[in-house]
Amino acid sequence: MKNQEKTWFITGTSQGIGLVLVKQLLEKGYNVAATARNIETLKKAVGISSPQFLPLEVNLIDENSVKQAVENTIAQFGSIEYLVNNAGYGLIGGIEESSDTEVRANFDVNVFGLLNVTRAVLPYMRKAEFGHIINLSSVFGLIAGAGWGIYCGTKFAVEGLSEALSQEVKPFGIHVTIIEPGYVRTNFLNSTSLIAAANPIDSYTSIRDGVDAHQNDIPGKQLGDPDKVADLIFQVTQNPEPPLRLLTGSDAYGFANYKIDSLKNEIEANKELTFSTDFKE
Repeated sequence: MKNQEKTWFITGTSQGIGLVLVKQLLEKGYNVAATARNIETLKKAVGISSPQFLPLEVNLIDENSVKQAVENTIAQFGSIEYLVNNAGYGLIGGIEESSDTEVRANFDVNVFGLLNVTRAVLPYMRKAEFGHIINLSSVFGLIAGAGWGIYCGTKFAVEGLSEALSQEVKPFGIHVTIIEPGYVRTNFLNSTSLIAAANPIDSYTSIRDGVDAHQNDIPGKQLGDPDKVADLIFQVTQNPEPPLRLLTGSDAYGFANYKIDSLKNEIEANKELTFSTDFKE
């Protein structure tokens, strides 16, 4: 199948990794259906007019909006071979500081929006017996830190859902890969992609320091190159046996191995207590 006969459906494409990926794929000659909350902002950001580019204004937490976008893509291109669930945003703040409204909104986009899109696309992939679903998680879907509990909770959910999904769809010739970036030098930290909890509590001094660092010190110093991350996403789809999980960035590698080591050490340290709950036959 030639590039122009293959279609990518990508969410969250008006900025960051999603935008870079759209541009790279259009240059390679693929059909690209790209979603955003505002279609004019998306068109301006991509800056390319092409019959192979389908910009879509979609509300990811509205199943009907998602379904219509997928149907429009099928009507124009005939198929969807690759789905990239990239849309999402961060909520920074302590667990106690984060309101029910803020928490639900973060899960709505990062988790339930991803599910809405996946459910809408899967029937077409199953019928074709071919497809690759790329879910953008984070290394913070493997390890959590103070001030990031809610965001990490959404990404932990993406990890679990994706791992199960990979087993469910494998018989249909569909792959699932979880991309787990470290810090990437996009505008994620200094845009609407990162929201601070509206009601901070002064007692959480370390969280206040963390919020300040992520808003003022870290932006522009992230190790990850968004162009290289986008290219890696493309490259993994060319692998006939792609990995379930793929970390991006040396910082992500360090965070993940710290978590692995701490888990292993704690499990072994408490092995006697763990085994003590078995029936003694």
